[in-house]
Amino acid sequence: MIHSLFLINHTGDIFLEKHWKSVISRSVCDYFFEAKEKAVDPENVPPVLQTPHHYLITIYRGKLFFLSVIQTEVPPLFVIEFLHRVADTFQDYFGECSEVIIKDNVVTVYELLEEMLDNGFPLATESNVLKEMIRPPTILRSVVNTLTGSSNVGDTLPTGQLSNIPWRRAGVKYTNNEAYFDVIEEIDGNYTYDLATKVLVWDVGKLNPQKLPNLRGSLSMQAGAPKPEENPSLNIDLKIQQLAISGLKVSRLDMYGEKYKPFKGVKYVTKAGKFQVRT
Repeated sequence: MIHSLFLINHTGDIFLEKHWKSVISRSVCDYFFEAKEKAVDPENVPPVLQTPHHYLITIYRGKLFFLSVIQTEVPPLFVIEFLHRVADTFQDYFGECSEVIIKDNVVTVYELLEEMLDNGFPLATESNVLKEMIRPPTILRSVVNTLTGSSNVGDTLPTGQLSNIPWRRAGVKYTNNEAYFDVIEEIDGNYTYDLATKVLVWDVGKLNPQKLPNLRGSLSMQAGAPKPEENPSLNIDLKIQQLAISGLKVSRLDMYGEKYKPFKGVKYVTKAGKFQVRT
């Protein structure tokens, strides 16, 4: 699936590359650099680019581009999710996902990439599993490895792979009797964009679940402004307290295995992270 991975900084320099099947020349990134020059903002670079012999799928995290090279047609969202897992793993291991941090921990980075992909296919992507196979770097461990010639790779298989829940270690017990769960809902809508302030605020007041509001509008350019090469995109942030858009409600909440009577309550919030609406 994934043949190669290139890490590119915001200035366009390739500072790390990893190949799983065969070595692919850096020249394949020239198609990405052309698209980057045309994009006004780094976040507007097309995430999927087609070349004569490859597909380039990229994400932008922490002023870094994670560019993967694909030789066969695959679901692009699957690759994008894996690239985000790679960035999240670096953030979890090193506390920061930046060019300097990655260069300082290049050995651990290559060890992680080797475990996360097997012959180009995702293998171990959960943080607790990776930390049992590859120990997070510390100052003391770095000194010991330098003196003894050892590495951060563990000697035993991770117990997380033996659990029915891959992101949870086997045999874990918690002292807090709290249960949390997320209900993911989606909402579709049309939005308008104010070119003067570049910010849209929509206060709808009290919502009626039986008749949800809709916002519709059109996007117009300033008089005399040149037509953009590509359609502009809108950044949207949505948050509604104490409301479930779908109308889904929790009618009963039970807690078993405890002798005392627990407090049971449900808090509703509908929110969305930063996403783009392309016009």
